Amino acid sequence: MANFFEDNDDLLFYFERGVDWAPLVALVEHDFQSPGGPADLDEARGTYRDMLSMIGELAADEIAPKAAEIDREGAHMVDGEARLPAASEAIFQRIRELDLHGLALPRELGGFNAPMVVHFMVAELFARADNSVMTHYNFHSGIALALLFYSIHEGSTRFDHDQKQIIGTRFAAQIREMIAGDAWGSMDITEPDAGSDMAALTCRGEQDEAGRWHLTGQKIFLTSGHGKHHIVIARTEADKPGLSGLSLFLAAAYEDDGAGGRRRLAALDRLEEKIGHHGSATAAVTFDRTPAELLGARGDGFRLMLLLMNNARVGVGFEAIGLCEAAYRLARGYAAERRSMGKPIARHEMIADMLDEMRTDIQGLRALAIESAYWEELQQRTTTKARLHREPEGDDARRLHREARRYGERARRATPLLKLLAAERAVDSCRKAIQIHGGAGYTREYGAERLLRDALVLPIYEGTSQIQGLMIMKDSLTGMMRNPQGFLRELAQARWRALSARDPIERRVARLAGLGLSAQQHLMQKTVGAKLRELGKHSPTEWSTRLLGNWDPKRDFAYAMLHAERLGRLLGDVAILEILLEQVRRHPDRRELLERYLDRAEPRCNFLHEEITTRGDRLLRELRAGASAELDAAE
Repeated sequence: MANFFEDNDDLLFYFERGVDWAPLVALVEHDFQSPGGPADLDEARGTYRDMLSMIGELAADEIAPKAAEIDREGAHMVDGEARLPAASEAIFQRIRELDLHGLALPRELGGFNAPMVVHFMVAELFARADNSVMTHYNFHSGIALALLFYSIHEGSTRFDHDQKQIIGTRFAAQIREMIAGDAWGSMDITEPDAGSDMAALTCRGEQDEAGRWHLTGQKIFLTSGHGKHHIVIARTEADKPGLSGLSLFLAAAYEDDGAGGRRRLAALDRLEEKIGHHGSATAAVTFDRTPAELLGARGDGFRLMLLLMNNARVGVGFEAIGLCEAAYRLARGYAAERRSMGKPIARHEMIADMLDEMRTDIQGLRALAIESAYWEELQQRTTTKARLHREPEGDDARRLHREARRYGERARRATPLLKLLAAERAVDSCRKAIQIHGGAGYTREYGAERLLRDALVLPIYEGTSQIQGLMIMKDSLTGMMRNPQGFLRELAQARWRALSARDPIERRVARLAGLGLSAQQHLMQKTVGAKLRELGKHSPTEWSTRLLGNWDPKRDFAYAMLHAERLGRLLGDVAILEILLEQVRRHPDRRELLERYLDRAEPRCNFLHEEITTRGDRLLRELRAGASAELDAAE
């Protein structure tokens, strides 16, 4: 029997040696004092490994063979309700039988209580088998876990400190329903006239005379939006424009009538007809004074939504890696069998080069994905421990919050890099798989075209590649402005290591790290330089005020915004190289991978640095001229 976990040496490396499980499992298992939990780290890891091996077999033997059938049938509407393909329904019945929906949820709520890192490894296995199955699976446990974290955040979860277990949480009924596989949820953000610009959202949350909340408005592009439990961001503060006027809600789209039917509280308008992800229901839903429950505080919606989106973006990273793995295995297998000019095409130089790049990208991306998942989970678990502390205002709780912030800084650096690189490279890998198949890749027979269709959405949903680039750019320049001395010190150290490190591979990594810092410095100089030049138009008495205030992001950061995605790609390669270099220090057998990745990254980084530092002025002049002409016409 095939097994998508056991046949993957790189994934096995992370499970066996690459992840420091001890601090993570100690948080998950409350220092191994949880009732019914493992006695120690070895027992916990043994259980996780058995689980991953079982799921690897399920993915290979029961899901992957049905992927083409799921794609052909697709999700569809029947009598006003959404239906998944029959093969998908059978797979999810199997998942329910194995109790996999509660993999990362606490035992006291009916879950398995594994770390989220294990859940993300499962996401990769499922995505390699079929992307639609993976995405729908994620919206069972993902929404349930988000509701638990929201309850902990707002203080509505009670914890028994002696028994080390949750004894009550606000959304226990909904969480149990999702763990059982009887319902699932969705994350409702996008509207017909508001996608990436969340400040433009118009869906309303309103209170009646009795203080009950109701939602009115339409949400679109909802993955698994035919589900029951919807986490919805809506505008509640009419006097606060932008993000500060948004709040977060939980709404049930229907009620079960107890006789196998349901009463709709929100209308399921349609399922989108998509290029790919045919087995995944992508819905439009209209709320019309639909009853809802406020999550957290009024006006806190954007911040709370980011918690859910951060996990979702990490999940997309693992989803992308699963797709890359499927494309690589399919292309490698075909190239080994297809003969041309007297030998397998895998031995033709250009095909061999494509396969080598696909393999190297997967391994580099997996390093970044594990890094992102690890620090994101440490941050969330440590914050949870602090909030559930016996003395939540005490010194120990404050120390935990400080630790969580440090973990969060590392996660915030890695997550947008992962989302950007993994999504874009998944498209590239699936495109290569078609090319390696030649004409056969353009047919449906081999499945390569399905992988590409499924991959095309990854740079779009859960925050586009351009949004990830803007986040990366903003964090980079903000950090530089807050601590310019620290930035210059880091730049000097990178340049010194590039000259003085004993190991030549470390010198190469340091040189690329220096390129990344140099690119950031250039963007800052262009941004501040334009601001300084503008000061000449004003009296010296106004300089201080105009330099420190009166910033117009659309104007003053135009050059940095133009190159934001390029900066993200450059810093993503640097982050991967630094992770792999640290692995080599602990595990010398990883050196070959680092060398391979360096060979691919060096020309990319050099090119991106040159683009950032030499291109863009002409286009920006044209944009400014166009904006000026529009303004003149309006006047």
